[in-house]
Amino acid sequence: MSNEVTAPAARKLTRKEQRQVDAKTRLSSPTASLIAIVIAVLWTVPTAGLLITSFRPASDVRRTGWWTVFLDPNFTLKNYADVLGTSNVANSFFNSFIITIPAVLIPIMLALLAAYAFAWIDFKGRNFLFAAVFALQVVPIQVTLIPLLTQYVSWGLAGTYWTVWLSHTIFALPLAIFLLHNFMKEIPRSLIEAARVDGAGHVRVFFQVLMPLLVPAIASFAIFQFLWVWNDLLVALTFAGPEYMPITAVIATLSGSFGSKWYLLAAGAFVSMVVPVVVFLSLQRYFVRGLLAGGVKG
Repeated sequence: MSNEVTAPAARKLTRKEQRQVDAKTRLSSPTASLIAIVIAVLWTVPTAGLLITSFRPASDVRRTGWWTVFLDPNFTLKNYADVLGTSNVANSFFNSFIITIPAVLIPIMLALLAAYAFAWIDFKGRNFLFAAVFALQVVPIQVTLIPLLTQYVSWGLAGTYWTVWLSHTIFALPLAIFLLHNFMKEIPRSLIEAARVDGAGHVRVFFQVLMPLLVPAIASFAIFQFLWVWNDLLVALTFAGPEYMPITAVIATLSGSFGSKWYLLAAGAFVSMVVPVVVFLSLQRYFVRGLLAGGVKG
């Protein structure tokens, strides 16, 4: 009698699991790793050069490239002192927070309600409206600047914080609704139906069932929007008044009327980067989890 034991048949992978395995295999191959390293180096070198330039004396910056620092190292903090000593830099830094925080919170609140409606409320024209919202992501910001500015002037809001908040909210809503909708659709329908059987209405389902599960998606979009608004220059120059300018707009003027102090731009860029870098590094795990939500469906 044979002592061999027949091994149980291997479980057949679902289509979703097979795609995950295939993607992992492709991304973990030596070729993919080499390509990732090359891209990382090419992406990092300009940033490293800018960082080195920000610490070099103005005379050296004008005469030689940043790579010569390895042969003749000469560093100074004068560039940063000049940037931080500029009278309106501190005020613009404060303005950036005033602009960014509401411009992150307002679209999140509106997008959560819209995404819930598209995901869990059946109404006439839902699919068409969602497709229209999704299509708005391809509309360039530039084509909306003049119509929006004209409208703000007629409302008497031109040159205030409100114009910047409203503009960033309008530009962010299509992506916010799309991301949050995809995340909500991944939540099992049985969970929603169980809450409704217990007598929960839309408000209770939204706040008590969905909101705790939406934290990764909300954090993901919040990080994305924070980085976008903080680093924005176009919207600020178009809609913000002189006293409401964020730090990006002020840094753009550091070079002077004739560009004689252009070497200060490197130090100014890193001053403005401090907050976004801290925010991203602190919350990057939520950023990745939220962006991948709803990306793979069975």
